[in-house]
Amino acid sequence: MKKLAIFSSVFIGILAFAQGIKFEDSNFSAVLAKAKKENKLVFVDAYASWCGPCKLMVKNIFPLQNVGDFYNSHFVNAKIDMEKGEGIGLAKKYNVKVFPTYLFINGDGEEVHRTLGYVEEKDFIQFAKDAEDPSKRLTSLKKKFEGGENNPEFLKNLATLTMYNDSEFAAKVFDRYFQQKTTMDQEDVQLLLTATQSTESPLYKIFQTRKAEIVKIFPEDRYAKFDKNVKINTVIKKSYNADTKSWNDSYYLTESQKFLTKEESEKILKRAKASRALKDKDIPTYEKLMLEMYKDYSTASSEELNSLAWNFFENVSNKSSLEQAVAWAQESVKKSENYANTDTLANLYNKIGDKKNAKIWAEKSVQLAKTEGQDSTDTEKLLKSL
Repeated sequence: MKKLAIFSSVFIGILAFAQGIKFEDSNFSAVLAKAKKENKLVFVDAYASWCGPCKLMVKNIFPLQNVGDFYNSHFVNAKIDMEKGEGIGLAKKYNVKVFPTYLFINGDGEEVHRTLGYVEEKDFIQFAKDAEDPSKRLTSLKKKFEGGENNPEFLKNLATLTMYNDSEFAAKVFDRYFQQKTTMDQEDVQLLLTATQSTESPLYKIFQTRKAEIVKIFPEDRYAKFDKNVKINTVIKKSYNADTKSWNDSYYLTESQKFLTKEESEKILKRAKASRALKDKDIPTYEKLMLEMYKDYSTASSEELNSLAWNFFENVSNKSSLEQAVAWAQESVKKSENYANTDTLANLYNKIGDKKNAKIWAEKSVQLAKTEGQDSTDTEKLLKSL
């Protein structure tokens, strides 16, 4: 019986090991070398630690046996945080801007296919099959487009695949798609709004000329708000030099005040600078600007305050600034108590050394997670450490 029990436990262990995607525990160069040797593609789960859909894929899709069976036999799999270590360089090389992004790369390091977002089991396996089929890879689809393909469904699919990582190409695809659309439905309008990022894009002209159709689906005030946002984004983009990491304040203020008040213009510039500083990991600048902007936070939403407080938890070390972040988190909870902001508050209390309050709010967060159907694994880890 003892031998049987040992055998059973070993067998169960083997089954458990076989289920789900097996990710390589080595650097990217080694992963590429293995893929080349085995004549396989590399599948890369390009994720960020804060990304909700990334965590859901880890929880719901990656462990599935059908998924594991296919991916483990057809690809060399790598799971890489695009904001840490070698992931930072890979994100730049492969133009990863949205999480999760799924890359299929050959042994020479060339990208052949990609998709993104939370994907259900059937589709997750299907686009992996597409990656292995040269005629269905993104690289082939682009060539087909350049050859003049104008099937509406083909164009819509290709534009959707490329809009987040190659917006200029996607704009060309969408332009061809909308040129042949005599009428626009709600999905078309939503796609147009999502893809129109600049007043210099050909899509912005479509947005303007087909206003009458768009406002039948979306209210005119929403149209006007979107129009303003596109103008703002365009001016901000042209005001920032990514190479020198410098801002042309004079250009921004002159151009933005053609459609914004002076106060609106200055506030948006400060927010844009803060966002850029955080992205560039210039934490002192980010910290200074946010403390200035949120000195009075009475009108800020619960979600806005929680996001701000969490950013301080993750990036700021100054205790007085962290205490201000505690106040933001408290206000967020006061306005709308939920799992996310109580978890933020617990983590902030822990970071400033207030273990008592950290425990109280961690317990509260775990309770709320159960009520809201959220994954509280990280909060439970915090609770055990207190």
